[in-house]
Amino acid sequence: MSESTQDNINNPDGSITSVPTRFPYVPATPEPSPQNPVVSKDITVNRSKSTWMRLYVPTAALNGGVSSEKLPLVVYYHGGGFATGSVDFYPHHDFCNLMARELNAVFASPSYRLAPVNRLPAAYDDGVDAPAVFADLSPLRIRGMILHQPFFGGEERCESETNVNFPHILSDACWHLCLPVGANRDHEYSNPTVGDGPKQMEKIGRLGRNWKVVVIGRERHRLIDRHRDVAKLMKDQEWM
Repeated sequence: MSESTQDNINNPDGSITSVPTRFPYVPATPEPSPQNPVVSKDITVNRSKSTWMRLYVPTAALNGGVSSEKLPLVVYYHGGGFATGSVDFYPHHDFCNLMARELNAVFASPSYRLAPVNRLPAAYDDGVDAPAVFADLSPLRIRGMILHQPFFGGEERCESETNVNFPHILSDACWHLCLPVGANRDHEYSNPTVGDGPKQMEKIGRLGRNWKVVVIGRERHRLIDRHRDVAKLMKDQEWM
């Protein structure tokens, strides 16, 4: 399988034209070999939505095609501002391949529908659909969540967003493309710290009350203050 992405062109009349493009992509590698310490395979998640995922399994854990030990499962959602990116884009593929080998874990990298053709909550809905593939693997359960430089926004600029070395035009463009038509960046899909956002976060937090949660940001990154604000909200709600 492969996943297309697009360049988005803003027209003078306010409409958006999506031009299909291709990132350099990597096919799955289902056959083990000495040069291939991780095997990968593409599977369909939802045929009607054209969503799928790529699974990565360390060959060291395989015995005649059957896993000889229980491995942790990591579900990895690629970045791209909800408007670009692909499961088979080589940086995402290489990252999952490396982590599966180094951590001796199974990695699942699901696709999700991209904006502006499919605006939020399409990507969020697809993200929830993907783990259902593993629903029959009882007693498998979610034990933790890592938010690595997560993409949040807001109408009022936080201090880190005013850093002239990191212009906010790109993140603004992504939110313009992916939020529901007419919504601004204080919508709960982009800013969980205002409006109904905290209530929605609390609902999710009830599901993850026993999770181990890590929020990772980078000093001087334009979104670091957003990362801190969301981490504080989660801590106040006793997520962590």
